[in-house]
Amino acid sequence: MKIAFYGSSLLSAYWNGAATYYRGMLGELAKLGWSVTFFEPDAFDRQKHRDIEPPEWAEVVVWDNTEAACAAVMGRAAEADVVVKASGVGVFDDVLLGIFDAARPDALTVYWDVDAPATLAELREHPGHPLRARLPGIDQVLTYGGGPPVVAAYEAIGASRCRPIYNAFDPGTHHPVPRETRFTADLSLLANRLPDRERRIERFFLEPAAAMPNRRFLLGGNGWHDKPMPSNVRVLGHVGTIDHNAFNCSPLAVLNVARDSMADVGFSPATRVFEATGAGACLITDHWEGIGEFLKPGEEVLVARDGRDVAELLGELTPERAATIGAAARRRVEADHTYAQRAVEADALFRQRLAAKRGRSAA
Repeated sequence: MKIAFYGSSLLSAYWNGAATYYRGMLGELAKLGWSVTFFEPDAFDRQKHRDIEPPEWAEVVVWDNTEAACAAVMGRAAEADVVVKASGVGVFDDVLLGIFDAARPDALTVYWDVDAPATLAELREHPGHPLRARLPGIDQVLTYGGGPPVVAAYEAIGASRCRPIYNAFDPGTHHPVPRETRFTADLSLLANRLPDRERRIERFFLEPAAAMPNRRFLLGGNGWHDKPMPSNVRVLGHVGTIDHNAFNCSPLAVLNVARDSMADVGFSPATRVFEATGAGACLITDHWEGIGEFLKPGEEVLVARDGRDVAELLGELTPERAATIGAAARRRVEADHTYAQRAVEADALFRQRLAAKRGRSAA
């Protein structure tokens, strides 16, 4: 059984937070018997910043950022049993919706949204958006977050079926490692500078840093080089995935800050949540609806409603309590939130929907 997956990048996490999700989900689906081909454009300097080479479990087709190359890879959708267009490819996103025309009539067509709140906001603002017209003809919408509000919103605008397949934890990739002095801090944050998150990062990270001049704060991610910072904030720039475990294991605590749209909708744990907790970090997260579905507040995660809460939680946090919370969080994600578990959900869904579409029983 073959999957043709059209996404931003499997090989590079550079300005591409979805890479962790793609690798975790598709790697596990390959273990369940799926043959995966991932089509990614050569765009945004991602190929110059690869952090993995093509894995054994997938064929990766890197296509030139041109109309001709886009048309060529779209034609390969006809080879697959499941044809997936992910949100946020970054180039030719509307054109790539044409893969659903190229798919065989008996193939399952899937729109896999890795930023559903932002996509839905765009669809509300633009009633003539090409995706809106396509939705009724797409067999399945999947999202990596959003929960009941996103499902209801997608079905209200024409999606026949919508289901979340949440972010998760890959124990082979994210795990405890020894602390490294280059990443030591009282509170660390790994986040690219984005317009719909910058103000929240100011509130939840920079304001507490300014209020706690004797504490050390560490900021990783792209785009922060020209942002004014308190003197106790050290800015690293891009942190490659090879260093994520050390980044998460070295500080007293790690902060998660959701993007505006994900915080508003809720039920949207970022990949960073599972990367950090999978490494055994003590996680402090901004509050969003549904956090308790994934981690138990106060025992497996600390939750802050504003920067004052962050400063208070950090001020009270001892290394012993941080270690206890981090260990509890790791046990929880190992038990309930692995990509292997998520892939079983997706595999069953794909096989059931294909069987129904092809007029066979799910068995």
